[in-house]
Amino acid sequence: MKEYLKIAWRNLWRNKKRTMITMASVFFAVFLALMMRSMQLGTYDSMERNTIKNTTGYIQVHKLGYWDDKTINNTFGASASFLNSITEVPNVSLVIPRLESFALGSTGILSKGVAVIGTDPEIENKTSGLAKRIIKGKYLEKGDSGVLIVENLARYLKLDIDDTITLISQGYHGVTAAGNYTVSGIISFPSPAMNNKLLFMDLGTAQYLYGATDMLSSISVMLDNPDKLNSSIEAIEHATGPAYEVMSWKEMNVELVQSIESDNISGMFMLGILYIVVGFGIFGTMMMMTLERKREFGVMVSVGMQRYKLASIIFFETIYIALISVLAGIVFASPFIYYLHVNPIRLTGEAAKAMMDFNAEPVMPFATDIPIFYNQAIVVLILTLIAVIYPLIIIQRFNVLKAIRGH
Repeated sequence: MKEYLKIAWRNLWRNKKRTMITMASVFFAVFLALMMRSMQLGTYDSMERNTIKNTTGYIQVHKLGYWDDKTINNTFGASASFLNSITEVPNVSLVIPRLESFALGSTGILSKGVAVIGTDPEIENKTSGLAKRIIKGKYLEKGDSGVLIVENLARYLKLDIDDTITLISQGYHGVTAAGNYTVSGIISFPSPAMNNKLLFMDLGTAQYLYGATDMLSSISVMLDNPDKLNSSIEAIEHATGPAYEVMSWKEMNVELVQSIESDNISGMFMLGILYIVVGFGIFGTMMMMTLERKREFGVMVSVGMQRYKLASIIFFETIYIALISVLAGIVFASPFIYYLHVNPIRLTGEAAKAMMDFNAEPVMPFATDIPIFYNQAIVVLILTLIAVIYPLIIIQRFNVLKAIRGH
């Protein structure tokens, strides 16, 4: 075995041009597959992360029936002990209590529907980094009576910092909800839908506005390990009881999940086409290599080399070529992928609009997950091993005399 490996290695460099052509076909296969898959998975991860952090969290707890009928009357009372029972569930990193409802926001003769989100400013900022989205003014503090509004809403209502917005709505069990609030800050989101109507206020202020003391519409839950999502849902369901519905982010963002799945299928289809092209390229170089060396094979067999030993040497040559090319492809692609992971491509035009419609920042980051690298390497290695079948068959079947004569 050791002798076969030595001979195979030496054979590679007897004809450097042929070896480099074969290696180049495998190298570019690995490089292109890595770049394509990293871009796809990085984009999906960005869309999921933005949705989870900015809206639903990994898991949400509601009163039973709230998701189908999102009214202020479907809120629930949440004591500190109830929140602690969720916080103490293994794998739960953060719990964000929220009271969400709608109101009519007005200034003078201008008015517009507003989605009001009452939340704990400190916890909310840890999750979504809301303070980083401030483009004017300052962020809220716990117990603050001011509000944060999105830039398009501020522009429509002609509001600036320290201006007053009037909110009118229906509160808990039909009470009148109305109040004047000072604009503390203006924030900006990548999604037009979020940038048009959101208003954030302190949770206690929102509860007072709607006459819903100590009431919540939802509790968003962040996880240490997202891979344990299902087990965490089961644990939270056990902690909260049957009066509450516990939903994963996938259930609450069906449209996004379906969009990612359909795009992933089309991406896999394109990757499959790439693999087919690459497979034929590798097969072509193997065929060329075999035909060029047919006379060499004939001479070796005629002087006593057994065919199975010759086939073993050719097999090891192919393994060397595949391993070197795959490693080179990974090494060469890694700096590009890492750079584009740190400095993602910023999209414009229709592509940017499509991303923003799903509450995702219009950028195309590249993923650096380890499975991306070894999965593509394994596929290309398999293609190479399939391609080596051709020379192995030729070695077992060729006519020695014809091969020596160059036929």
